[in-house]
Amino acid sequence: MDASDSFGEFVREQLAPLGRVTMRRMFGKTGVFCDGVMLGMMTDNTLYFRVDDQNRATFKEAASSPPLNYKKKGESIDLAFWRVPERLIHEPDELLDWARAALAAAHRVATKRKRK
Repeated sequence: MDASDSFGEFVREQLAPLGRVTMRRMFGKTGVFCDGVMLGMMTDNTLYFRVDDQNRATFKEAASSPPLNYKKKGESIDLAFWRVPERLIHEPDELLDWARAALAAAHRVATKRKRK
């Protein structure tokens, strides 16, 4: 299920200090973009941030929740997006720290894709 418009607007406001934050519905979820780079996804009014080997330690707290996933041919496919702990919704400065780490990972992914 997609995120609600009000949750999407709340996330956009919280992440606005990062740059131009936009949302795009895709595959039954909502992609969260900053200046054209996807740093997160939302579904069921839950925010997930992009994780890679370089920021995994920052997101250690989120590792206890399952990553964002989807079903394909009966199998669950995990994505490189980890659930943002609910407490961060009420901690805007720390949420921005996590978002910056996710954005850095998103830029690394984008750079790798351009090289291919």
